[in-house]
Amino acid sequence: MAYDKFNILTSTAVPLPIENVDTDQIIPARFLKATERKGFGDNLFRDWRYNPDNTPKSQFVLNNPIYGGKILVGGKNFGSGSSREHAAWAVYDYGFRCVVSSFFADIFRNNCLNVGVLPVQIGPEFLEKVFRAIEANPKTEFKVDLAEQTFTILSTGEFETFGINEYKKENMMNGFDDIDYLLNIKEDIKTFAERRPF
Repeated sequence: MAYDKFNILTSTAVPLPIENVDTDQIIPARFLKATERKGFGDNLFRDWRYNPDNTPKSQFVLNNPIYGGKILVGGKNFGSGSSREHAAWAVYDYGFRCVVSSFFADIFRNNCLNVGVLPVQIGPEFLEKVFRAIEANPKTEFKVDLAEQTFTILSTGEFETFGINEYKKENMMNGFDDIDYLLNIKEDIKTFAERRPF
């Protein structure tokens, strides 16, 4: 399996109410030398998290112990900029399994879906409700139901639906990447190939 199956996720969330977060901010270019999806979480938002002497910046949300969880809530236009898939790798490697925003850059969205991070796009008003809920209580939990395609604020029961490509949805629910999907249907492919005339 390429990554853990995603069905229902219930978790607290980390708020990052900043618009136009680009992939160079998510993972700076100097950390792109590795080709394996390992260790990138250490450098997620590196320049926002650490001072030049590598001491943590106490004001940055990932360094604030009152926030935690497997959901990252970002501002509008999350993941813009270059197409580096390392940005999605860094989000996953840090421990996030869902990123919520009112708009995602298309390439970043697809890169997330390829590595097991669910991008949940909700309306601007509902996003503000999510931020307010976290601000009021950092321990507020949210429920992400992939089968039903809903994102719920558990303290109030308010929810919103989100869209996802059916092929990617099936892959995430099975923990498949594109290669896993093909391997899973290899007998069907073999049968189809055998029936084709030469």
